Amino acid sequence: MENKKIALKNFTEEELKEFMKEIGEKPFRGTQIYSWIYKGAKTFDDMKNIPKSLREKLEKVSYIGNLETELVLKSKVDKTKKYLFALNDGNIIESVMMDYDDRVTACISNQVGCRMGCKFCASTGINFVRNLTSGLIRNLEPWEILDQIIKIQEDTGKRVSNLVLMGSGEPLDNFENTKQFLKIVNDKNGLNIGYRHITLSTCGVIPKM
Repeated sequence: MENKKIALKNFTEEELKEFMKEIGEKPFRGTQIYSWIYKGAKTFDDMKNIPKSLREKLEKVSYIGNLETELVLKSKVDKTKKYLFALNDGNIIESVMMDYDDRVTACISNQVGCRMGCKFCASTGINFVRNLTSGLIRNLEPWEILDQIIKIQEDTGKRVSNLVLMGSGEPLDNFENTKQFLKIVNDKNGLNIGYRHITLSTCGVIPKM
């Protein structure tokens, strides 16, 4: 069976340096690759100071991780935007960007659908997938949570300074991936969003609180 490729956006900088060592490369290559990722590199060929031999190796064992923007809806009353992003498996998630005078806030998803069943929430009944199905479809990987922010920044040309984990899904039901995402998004050489600027909304998954 072919080994599953690894998404490099699932790593912090230090973890990417460790990954380089695991595949027989120098750790400093991890710092270079990490820098390219947050400069917006979409392919390994975009990484101009990475040797061709390493780029070819990376193609075999890993991928960067990129969402596709399906739709952007602009508010008629303010600068708010809603985004629909396509995942690699064809599922769709949504995010919202709220542009205030003193900050840009992104409300992001962490699951496709949700199993919680809150009556006031559309995530259980309508999962923003091509074939609408009730309930939880799957958890998002850390990079799929992260890339919503990156795509919003690329579209707006503005830095997202505040986050709300309040899109589709229950963050504490996707506990390990949410924890890893929070580590990555806080990484100083990455998006560097402070924990005090992140709000995690939960309906109350008691064992994880």
